[in-house]
Amino acid sequence: MSTQLSWRDTLGTLGARTGFARNNYKVTPGLYAVGTPESQSPVVVTANYKLTFDHVRKELHGLAVWLLVVDTRGINVWCAAGKGTFSTEEVGYQVLRTNLKDLVSHRNLIIPQLAAVGVSLYRLPKKCGFRGQFGPIRIGDLPAYLQNNGQIDDDKRTVTFSFTERATLIPVELQLILKPLLLTLLGATLISGITPEGYGIDFALSRGRLILLTTLVAIVSGAILTPLLLPLIPFRQFWLKGAVVSLIAAALYLLFCYSAASIMEAASLSLWITALGSYMAMNFTGSTPFTSLTGVEYEMRRGLPFQVILTATALLLWVVIPFTV
Repeated sequence: MSTQLSWRDTLGTLGARTGFARNNYKVTPGLYAVGTPESQSPVVVTANYKLTFDHVRKELHGLAVWLLVVDTRGINVWCAAGKGTFSTEEVGYQVLRTNLKDLVSHRNLIIPQLAAVGVSLYRLPKKCGFRGQFGPIRIGDLPAYLQNNGQIDDDKRTVTFSFTERATLIPVELQLILKPLLLTLLGATLISGITPEGYGIDFALSRGRLILLTTLVAIVSGAILTPLLLPLIPFRQFWLKGAVVSLIAAALYLLFCYSAASIMEAASLSLWITALGSYMAMNFTGSTPFTSLTGVEYEMRRGLPFQVILTATALLLWVVIPFTV
């Protein structure tokens, strides 16, 4: 297996990072040779999500390693461990299926630390006869870990969520909301043509452009600014963080970029920006390293009613506005 990525691999990475080639981006599970591994060479375990697979093999350049790829259904290590596909059973199954014991003289597997929620080191020997040890958090630290006989500083085992790491996730988040957002904009544009005199297409298109511009403000505030400024924004729950940023963005938008025709129109646009920005910020919980399933459920039970009420109010005001002029 080559450690050099081709232009096709680079395009695939771009597609995965932006979310357009994410759902079926995987490699065949099994045992791969990096360099010319021998019986004493280490065995590194990873997921069959191709973005992860490519990152691992690229970092292993110049080393001789066995790479055991488990079937995670094309999901990354951390998410697969949480979903149960990167598990003790799956690792054990791949060890037995590939007859790994006939290729290596040792009985040790290096497992991603982020797979710890799915892989039990205690149960693993009973499944396949191999022991496991957790490697570093980041793939980039893997070569140093291998060359230092599994010794690594504590900071290499600590999860971070830096500005750059948060920014990397934004394109995927934007892609995930693209389709429902387009449908929402279409529906909002259609109802914008309702007037006391009947239905006006020109009126719908004119107001639809305003909704589009307002929605862009909500996207920037909820899906871009909130993740980037995450540690600086008050409150712990993401829907509240998004609501704060979006409310400020709505005020600045109406103050400097658009003069609302009435108080009712200003209220409608502000509520829409706040509701959508809050929702998109809450959606980012699935990308963070410090949220949990129960925590996300707790947040959604509080955030969704807030967002639904604001959206319904904004929609009602938007429909009523032509009848008040």
